[in-house]
Amino acid sequence: MYQGQSIRVALLDDGIAELCFDRKDDAINKFDARTVQELKEAGEALARASGVRGLIVTSAKDVFIVGADITEFGASFQRSEEEIAAWAYEANKVFNAIEDLPFPSCTAINGFALGGGFEMALATDYRVMATTAQVGFPEVKLGIIPGFGGTVRFPRLVGADNAIEWIAGGEQNKAEAALKIHAVDAVVPLEKLRDAAIRLVQQAAEGKYDWQARRAQKKGPLKLDAIESMMVFGTAIPFIQGKAGKHYPAPVEAVKSIQKAASKSRDEALKIEGSSFAKMAKTTVADALIGIFLNDQFLKKKAKGYIKAGRKVEQAAVLGAGIMGGGIAYQSAVKGIPIIMKDIAAKALDLGMGEANKLLAKQVERGKLSPEQAGKILSMIRPTLNYGDFGGVDVVVEAVVENPKVKKTVLAEVEALVKPQTIIASNTSSISIDELATALKRPENFLGMHFFNPVHRMPLVEVIYGEKTSKEAIATIAAYASAMGKTPIVVKNCPGFLVNRILFPYFGGWSMALRDGADYLQIDKVMESFGWPMGPAYLQDVVGIDTSHHVGDVLAEGYPDRMSNKEFKSALDVMYEHKRYGQKNGVGFYKYQEDKKGKPIKTVDPQTAELIASVQPKGQRDFSEEEIIDRLMLPMIIETVRCLDEGIVETPAEADMGLVYGIGFPPFRGGALKYADTVGMKTILDKCAKYAALGKLYEPTASMKKMASEGRLFFPK
Repeated sequence: MYQGQSIRVALLDDGIAELCFDRKDDAINKFDARTVQELKEAGEALARASGVRGLIVTSAKDVFIVGADITEFGASFQRSEEEIAAWAYEANKVFNAIEDLPFPSCTAINGFALGGGFEMALATDYRVMATTAQVGFPEVKLGIIPGFGGTVRFPRLVGADNAIEWIAGGEQNKAEAALKIHAVDAVVPLEKLRDAAIRLVQQAAEGKYDWQARRAQKKGPLKLDAIESMMVFGTAIPFIQGKAGKHYPAPVEAVKSIQKAASKSRDEALKIEGSSFAKMAKTTVADALIGIFLNDQFLKKKAKGYIKAGRKVEQAAVLGAGIMGGGIAYQSAVKGIPIIMKDIAAKALDLGMGEANKLLAKQVERGKLSPEQAGKILSMIRPTLNYGDFGGVDVVVEAVVENPKVKKTVLAEVEALVKPQTIIASNTSSISIDELATALKRPENFLGMHFFNPVHRMPLVEVIYGEKTSKEAIATIAAYASAMGKTPIVVKNCPGFLVNRILFPYFGGWSMALRDGADYLQIDKVMESFGWPMGPAYLQDVVGIDTSHHVGDVLAEGYPDRMSNKEFKSALDVMYEHKRYGQKNGVGFYKYQEDKKGKPIKTVDPQTAELIASVQPKGQRDFSEEEIIDRLMLPMIIETVRCLDEGIVETPAEADMGLVYGIGFPPFRGGALKYADTVGMKTILDKCAKYAALGKLYEPTASMKKMASEGRLFFPK
């Protein structure tokens, strides 16, 4: 009946037609412009056809439809708000045409049906779902809302409360959850799915189900009286506003769209949805979050390349069994890669195993693992005080104390005991890989593998190559990081590597602001309001004042022109001198006490202001929010550009994702380079000129000036 590049329609027995999504040259189905056009043509063919009694909608892929083709958003969202709203309404006419066919219809959801994929399923009268499939609306996680009728059909089908929870939450939902709220009509094993869909449509065509009443329910107003409406939306909007926060407007906009359209018919409601969708599409938040999604896809593609080029790690080892070593051992074991954990002290091994056990116990508590599964994972970590079984390991991760002499001794020791092809990686946060490599006979098999703390939570691993590191070693360690469920970013060796090198100029800007009279509490408040998970003083306490002081020394030596810490005595120096090391000893810029669950809770310590005042030669003065943001963010942007210019990192995407995944850069701002694009390079240069007297930290690079003059962006639209 119809054949396209993504869709085909065929007539089966008994007058049942099948519309099958089967995108050529792709492993998944998604809604791009071509597929929407083909759906329109397929709908027209079905409307013209004679002898059709019912329709099933299926997929020939392992997934149903994963959603819209996000790569098309960049160009589409350049249009005006009015044009985007008009486009959405026109696209919805295609789904309406399927919904309005003169016979019953049913979608067979065999795998992921997300966003536009789930909205396609909602356009049919019925839905049958495989037990293994998942459905949902992830749009709010991209800063937008459903645009193919999700805010219209779904609340009319499952009720406003359920629809608000699903759409504003943006989560994927399993078959049982979908059946419970009547988002689907039946759940069956995958092998019975197609037959179940055919049978349901046949029965509807025979009059056993009132498919026209179901359709009328989706096309009419939402069944809520004035009091119910006031209660539902009056409760939901403030709750979602509080949960999403001021920087993420899409969840609240989705609820408001449902509310505005509640009393309308389908076609009027779709116009309201289109208008709300367009409003969100034009936000900088959507621009940044869509950018992060595309950057993440780019990193995953790169990781696949490393997996192909590297050697598979079947047996790993970690040296050092502290919190870090225990975390690395847990992460390897939980992903099915056996690991030996070696230390020189039995007490340390107990600590490392205790860390792994604690993390597994939490998984059992949450129902993610059974006690048997947790026990099996724990048995994949082998604690030892000797090198007995190191002859068979593929990779060794060194995680001993951050001291070059100790590390060199341990690295040379282990190299003599492993296979010639074993890759050795150091989990150092600041020591030069080339410096450590001097202790080794096979430097080509050595590189850095920098995990972030806590290992089980932080998604980033910096893979740092030295002058002599082989490509195979890089690929093997990047592939191992991927196998551990982490995102590897490959960077060139330099003081601070990528993330710390960029973070410390931010701290440098903060130190100078404190020196010039800023209030540390105000800075923390402003930067948290800007979107950072914690302000710089609080972050220093979490990192550890002693750790930060040490890394600061390394970076000062590496970049004396702009990171020297000898020009003035800083607030960090004062905390360090007074042995106020932060959370690790209960006092830093803040004081800490543990709650009932053992979580450190911060309180303001009056002595902090006195200590900071001792390094404020001109006393305190008022700072505007803009000045605080600029003085901290400009050095970070400039250093990120330097890393790109010097080839420390290959692409703007990797630089920004390193900051988002490594130090919690506000996702809705997209990373330092995306933020620079949003502010505009000319504006950035004007701000740099304003603070030129503060020195090299605020001096823009030649490439930044060139970009500004040419009107270029790091991420072209």
